[in-house]
Amino acid sequence: MFLRNNRLIAYVIATALLIAAMLLGISIGTVSVPVLTILQLIGAEVLHLPGMGTIDSMYTTIVMDIRLPRVILAGLVGASLAIAGAAFQGLLRNPLADPYVLGVSSGASVGAVLVLFFNLSLPFIGIFTLPIMSIAASILTIFLVLFFARQIERSMRVETIILTGIVFSSFLGSLLSLMIALTGEELRQIIGWLLGSVSMRGWEYIAIIIPFFIIGTAILLFSSKELNAMSFGEERAQHIGVNVARRKLWILIGGSILTGAAVAVSGTIGFVGLVIPHLTRLLWGPDHRHLLPLSILLGAAFLIVADLISRTIISPTELPIGVITSLIGAPVFAIILIRRRKERRG
Repeated sequence: MFLRNNRLIAYVIATALLIAAMLLGISIGTVSVPVLTILQLIGAEVLHLPGMGTIDSMYTTIVMDIRLPRVILAGLVGASLAIAGAAFQGLLRNPLADPYVLGVSSGASVGAVLVLFFNLSLPFIGIFTLPIMSIAASILTIFLVLFFARQIERSMRVETIILTGIVFSSFLGSLLSLMIALTGEELRQIIGWLLGSVSMRGWEYIAIIIPFFIIGTAILLFSSKELNAMSFGEERAQHIGVNVARRKLWILIGGSILTGAAVAVSGTIGFVGLVIPHLTRLLWGPDHRHLLPLSILLGAAFLIVADLISRTIISPTELPIGVITSLIGAPVFAIILIRRRKERRG
């Protein structure tokens, strides 16, 4: 109860966890980099602080060209998936809702794989072809899920939407399998991408995700009060002046932008949008004005640590980061499902 009532403590803890995760992610590896050296490098190279001393060029290359961009990218992907998951859970009033379960991640994956499969490059867009196609596919998927859920049941119960999302996710997964079966030289690239990874991504990938992260996050943060209102039911939200239809549309678009951009740069990474918002809600309550930003901080820290585990647990071999998040997320998904069933019976 103390944690729930003290928002300052919540932000201090979440920020401290993120900073610790970033320092660990940069420091630990085949070559260990002292934390003091990392701080000196960031001060000299990023903040341009004077008098930071001479630093070994090997450390400079490892930190600035390999580990720092990897850690930042993992943080941005984790933050994107976590806030999208928190928004979807708030919108649908169900802790089981997340981009992975609703089929949004699978839709984004199909859009991205189409770009890789056909080697597409849209005019005037260039490197943004991949995220834009991924985002477009994710938005199309969530609206198709809602459309078919409405055809199945006019009231569109949350369980119906989630089950429809799972069906779409399975169908889109079969499309991905078909494209993999038909591909040739691109096979290794597509499979490696689908398993989820932030390995060997440079600063250009950060440049790709940043604008979409800012846009999607802004949309959702500006919708936090409406999410609070809709958590008590759409009719009550309508009575207090919320334009429910328009706000739902914006929340779905914002979440899909974040999911599509994250999938475009890292592949399919499941369960981040399920585990982190649920944990944040348990610790610090359901107020979306704080739930969303805290999910950003904890989601970023979680995926940085998951990436660290993926590249060190069986070093020098590197596991796909999606494997680690699924090993953690799948049991949590099962626990949440069992708890909800018990609550309903009780």
